[in-house]
Amino acid sequence: MKEKDVMQPNSKNGIPNGNNVKNSGRPTSSQSNNDHQNDVSVKGELTYEDKVVQKIIGIALEEIDGLLTVDGGFFSNVKDKLVNNDDVRAGINTEVGKKQVAVDMDIVAEYGTDIEDIFEQMKKVITREVKEMTHLEVIEVNVNVVDVKTREEYENDSETVQDKVKSAADTTGDFASRKTNDAKRAMNQGRHKMDEKREPRVE
Repeated sequence: MKEKDVMQPNSKNGIPNGNNVKNSGRPTSSQSNNDHQNDVSVKGELTYEDKVVQKIIGIALEEIDGLLTVDGGFFSNVKDKLVNNDDVRAGINTEVGKKQVAVDMDIVAEYGTDIEDIFEQMKKVITREVKEMTHLEVIEVNVNVVDVKTREEYENDSETVQDKVKSAADTTGDFASRKTNDAKRAMNQGRHKMDEKREPRVE
């Protein structure tokens, strides 16, 4: 009988015992436990800037039908509409805590749509996207409808505003843009001062 045909001692049914089995490379249970303990022992904190959450919300709102714009002073970027502001965060105000988020915004809705349904869709997509990306809980979404417009009226107004801004920029260079930014900054600062007086809504 050839040597390789001889069964190894201490084996049953031809299955080699544990002493003859090479390590498969998989971590043992003791190794896994040690790795887990090492992970837990690493201290640190994950936080998000307001602008990050605002951008997540701004992009999420692009899928809402009937929402013409989030009003940020001019026409903001919602879906593939005519715009003069490519910052998706414009007009979106957030209060971001370590665990929770509160959202405030003004919108223009399309005439003839169910605005209550738009609001429900907004809450749903905002909550979903913020939760999936940050694990923060959206506890409040406040939407103020500042206007309703037909699609044609909205596009005409957008073109008019764009033409005015372009004309001013061509005539005065960056002066008009700087003044616009200064005005927005002043409005935001005033809003922030008012917000500081309020009790925080989020944890």
